[in-house]
Amino acid sequence: MGILYIVPTPVGNMEDMTLRAIRVLKEADMVLAEDTRTSGILLKHFEIKNHLMSHHKFNEHGTTAGIVERLKAGQTIALISDAGTPGISDPGFFLAREAIAAGITVQCLPGPTACIPAIVASGMPCDRFCFEGFLPQKKGRKTFIEGLIGESRTMVFYESPYRLVKTLTQLAEVLGGDRQVAVCREISKLHEETRRGTLDEVAEYFKTTEPRGEIVIVLAGCSTKKNKQ
Repeated sequence: MGILYIVPTPVGNMEDMTLRAIRVLKEADMVLAEDTRTSGILLKHFEIKNHLMSHHKFNEHGTTAGIVERLKAGQTIALISDAGTPGISDPGFFLAREAIAAGITVQCLPGPTACIPAIVASGMPCDRFCFEGFLPQKKGRKTFIEGLIGESRTMVFYESPYRLVKTLTQLAEVLGGDRQVAVCREISKLHEETRRGTLDEVAEYFKTTEPRGEIVIVLAGCSTKKNKQ
């Protein structure tokens, strides 16, 4: 049996790549990439000369069986996404589950992800939090947000810059405009920024300042005292 390595890659600064990640990508029999063009740049930067195979959300159900067979035959395969840790709002979960079901060793290297730096830098409680990923884009969006009314833990969301103002506005409408929020963008990149304040304040800021780059929203949970009333 081979080993499936899930390898985090930088969300911004190339210096966030770990030495172990570089070694695994060099030694693997094959590297699975969400986008071979994006990952090709990464591999070239670290002088990693390895075979890249496309593995993304549109083809993973079709390619996974063949990959599992390669692993059964003893190959070592590394999975990377465009940025961050595969499986966290990126392809990875399905392959990991199928490999585990087949008795294959699955190891995930520690490394870059956007949600942890965002919640730590937000200044909000991070001893307990819930990761919600991307909100539904259309159907069920408001219902999903309404389901978070009683959530007392700090919440973490990923969002597109094109939907950021809409999301902040909807969160304010349902949860209250005075709820504290931190919007972190371009984490680990040159123009990294964290904007903190109430939902109303931060939504107003981004109405006049066009948001760009990858976005993480860190939202305060409801007050325990309010929740009991």
